[in-house]
Amino acid sequence: MVTNLSSEIKHICFDLDGTLINSARTIYKSTLKTFDDLNIAYQLPENEFNKMIGMHFVDIFHYFKIDVPDFEIFISHYKKVYFDFIDESVFYFGVKDVLEFLRKSSLKISLLTTKAQDQTERILEHFNITKNFDFIMGRTNGIPHKPDPTPFFMICNDLKVNPENSMIIGDTELDILCGKNANAKTVAVTYGYRTIERLKEFSPDYLINDLTEIKSILKF
Repeated sequence: MVTNLSSEIKHICFDLDGTLINSARTIYKSTLKTFDDLNIAYQLPENEFNKMIGMHFVDIFHYFKIDVPDFEIFISHYKKVYFDFIDESVFYFGVKDVLEFLRKSSLKISLLTTKAQDQTERILEHFNITKNFDFIMGRTNGIPHKPDPTPFFMICNDLKVNPENSMIIGDTELDILCGKNANAKTVAVTYGYRTIERLKEFSPDYLINDLTEIKSILKF
């Protein structure tokens, strides 16, 4: 395991939900509201749902055997009601301080999420952290999503950094696998939507209990 990355790492790529922002209640309530508004039958236990946050909705609905006749209609309505519950979302400990600290460093900072691009941009604006990122990549039609490394490669290309000189920080197996598929360093946060045991199954380079530990990993 690398012990000093201060000279090796040029770029840090963050996940959003479960990593920077605890949005579980917002996501869950928005999902139920959308189902109700569209008259979609469902059985969706909150605790079980939370364990799958970060995965594509299509995969989550398939797992819970929820029939969504038109996924695009679902997503469109979901994005409309999401901000009715935005106050249920909060920053995790240390996030704002770490983002401000990194913003003043020489590192490139990006965000890669499975949320839609337009929704992602609105959320970052709501929390006033857009300025902290050099590149923001949400889900875009025609572009594979995590754990496929394609969107991460696109970020690296735009920022003119090598994937192997990058670090992905996230709370799920999707983030870890995306990083490994791109030959980047991987950091899994233990406070998000997966258990420590689950994260260890995918052997991230680092496990951290709060985001401020990034400073010590990078020897800042």
